[in-house]
Amino acid sequence: MIFHNSIELAFAMPNHLLFAQAEEASPPGITSMLPGLIAIMVFFYFLILRPQKNKEHALRDLVANLKEKDRVVTIGGIHGVVTNVQRDRDEITVRVDETTGTKIRVSASAIARVINEETKSES
Repeated sequence: MIFHNSIELAFAMPNHLLFAQAEEASPPGITSMLPGLIAIMVFFYFLILRPQKNKEHALRDLVANLKEKDRVVTIGGIHGVVTNVQRDRDEITVRVDETTGTKIRVSASAIARVINEETKSES
């Protein structure tokens, strides 16, 4: 007896063998997907979250160590030179125009970048 397709084979098999195969092929549960999900979370942490946290920490250190005559860029894109740092008020005074001496006061969190000699040579 030669079977030409799987339908004929399924009808030729006894019923108890068919049900045994159906019970064994149960859909995967959450426990079988858990190692993959954990691997994706670890990958996400090391690829995205950790570098971002390191950048934020480095910027916080730069802003905490600001002093007069440091060149900065605010989050609004304003370039200037620090003239006064008031740590107790979390406020920084930045001179934005050399000719007229125009100054603005910004929050320390508004500093996006501190420009030093290393960053000038890179750009």
